[in-house]
Amino acid sequence: MDAGARVDALRRRFKPARRGHSLCFNPPPRPDTVTDVDAIPALAAQQTGPRPVRRTLHRFANPGRFLRLAARVQPWLTGPALLLTLLGLGWGLLFSPADYQQGDAVRIMYVHVPCAWLSTAGYAGLAAASLAALVWRHPLADMAAAEIGPVGALVTALCLATGSLWGKPMWGAWWVWDARLTSELVLFFLYCGHMMLIRAFDDAERGARAGAILALVGVVNLPIIHYSVQWWSTLHQGNSIGLTGSSTMSGSMLWPLAVAALGTTLGFAAIVVARLRAAVMERRLRGLLMAHAESVA
Repeated sequence: MDAGARVDALRRRFKPARRGHSLCFNPPPRPDTVTDVDAIPALAAQQTGPRPVRRTLHRFANPGRFLRLAARVQPWLTGPALLLTLLGLGWGLLFSPADYQQGDAVRIMYVHVPCAWLSTAGYAGLAAASLAALVWRHPLADMAAAEIGPVGALVTALCLATGSLWGKPMWGAWWVWDARLTSELVLFFLYCGHMMLIRAFDDAERGARAGAILALVGVVNLPIIHYSVQWWSTLHQGNSIGLTGSSTMSGSMLWPLAVAALGTTLGFAAIVVARLRAAVMERRLRGLLMAHAESVA
């Protein structure tokens, strides 16, 4: 294959998106001829006008600027995440008291509850990134949504698995079609659907847009998950912790749970940032390969 054919093959494989699209770091009007990928967000901002919100969102759209910021933030997420998660889990699993009704089976909550919280919070973050991609066409928003999806699906699967382990000794069954369990399962399918949909099209732009629409439609499931124990008669217990009311949980259980939840939340953020850094570097490498192929041609 000669050099010209190699360039054409690379262009077809990494087809640039249309003008201003969030998945592409190549500026208009001729994305296939630009090699300075770091100059793209500035050019995009010039063409989109001086709207304050857009300028603010595009401050960190520059790949180099984002990578520098993420490199500084990453250690401050990873270190405390490991420390707090280990502290919270060790405190809860080894030193917290057993429940007077559930016994030692209650210790599963130190894994189950943080995973349940992160499954919904992660999907809210995915939907926010999708909204930024659709409305403001932020160059990193679609990539952020794509990297949140697998992590959110993992914690949702852990939530379902630990809930099943907890339910067996309490309810006598591994699974029941309870409103809370069913809506959480729907959330898992939404994560999986988003991951598959963004990869279902040859055109990356169409896949990202379809995935963003699905993510926004799926937001309706979040209040259903939260209020399911109030709207329907369910086997799942009601909320033991509330932001507006007092907690029904003993402080000897609440504090290790709060520490574990904070640690896993920081861990979720650290994993997403690490995945997003890798995705940005991969995209830049693709741009360099295309530029090299063009120079050889």
